Amino acid sequence: MSFPFLRSDEGTSMMSVVIAAGGTGGHLYPALALAEEFRRQDPETAVTFVGTGKRLETMILGNSSFVVESLDVQGVLGRGGRAVAALARLPRAIGQAIRMLRRARAELVIGTGGYVSPPVVVAAWLLGIARVLVEPNAMPGLANRLLSPLVHRIFLAFEGAQTYFPRAKIRVVGTPLRRAFLEEPPALPERVKTLFVCGGSQGARAINEAMIAVMRGSRIIRETVDVIHQTGEEDYIRVQQAYHDLDVSVRVVPFVSDMPTVLREADVVVARSGAGTLAELAAYGRPAILIPFPHAAHGHQEKNAREVEAAGAAIVVPQAELTGQRLAKVLETLMRDPARLQRMAACSLARRRSDATQRVVRECRQLLGKR
Repeated sequence: MSFPFLRSDEGTSMMSVVIAAGGTGGHLYPALALAEEFRRQDPETAVTFVGTGKRLETMILGNSSFVVESLDVQGVLGRGGRAVAALARLPRAIGQAIRMLRRARAELVIGTGGYVSPPVVVAAWLLGIARVLVEPNAMPGLANRLLSPLVHRIFLAFEGAQTYFPRAKIRVVGTPLRRAFLEEPPALPERVKTLFVCGGSQGARAINEAMIAVMRGSRIIRETVDVIHQTGEEDYIRVQQAYHDLDVSVRVVPFVSDMPTVLREADVVVARSGAGTLAELAAYGRPAILIPFPHAAHGHQEKNAREVEAAGAAIVVPQAELTGQRLAKVLETLMRDPARLQRMAACSLARRRSDATQRVVRECRQLLGKR
């Protein structure tokens, strides 16, 4: 059921796409990849992002040419009594989304998961606008699972996620990646010369602490490995000061805006296991030590990490077991065993799906009857 009479009757020859994606880099970067591909295929395409108004959205999308809107929404999962307030806001958010979709004259809505997707996808359903979901995780999020009956297509990155959705709607394509990651991948690493440490787009205090301990306790890493450490903005000054106090040379940055360049330089990566991160590692064939975020909804980062580990491309260290000593031991093992590092790199590259972005856009255009 839908209520297309709610739509504006005014038409437009320009294709208009609205993408609901906000909160984290894991939602934003695949969405940005899709937006850029829509625009590449048809420069006249209008793309509107709908987010939550967080600063990270401005950092990632601020220099783009796309329209960025925000809704007054918040997450429900795991918030106890606050869930009631979040649910109470939903009707208002749906109303906001209806007005925004009419204003944008949207022909297609893409939900990438997270709590900004439900009001936008429900609004599109009420208006009779075409709608699809992008689910990059091995364990799908609650929002996408609840929205699946309302959409026309569901694009997945992991084969195992198929069991959660209506089979007729599923396309397993991989995670959409920005065009910079679709170029010829760099040479696979032969030994550990450069280490990149990244706790996701917002950083990770536990990983930061462990890495400081590694540099304090491991002489071989301290003296022979070039370290690039992305800390997140909140922890940047503290981590930088800690390395200064240890008198070690580490390239410390709060945020990496040019991830392709950094990953080309890295031989091994210490990271969280968000779906976007894993897709970027595979694009360049980078082996990883993965530390899943233990509080991710439904444990999806743990499941993501274990699938990559089973493919031979990573070593998983649960955060509950993470210490400087444990992390140093894993890194030193890879330093002493370059053949293992090379095998992991080859397995990582084997996971590369270079056509995901184009396939999603192509299917969306077909859904709308566009060539």
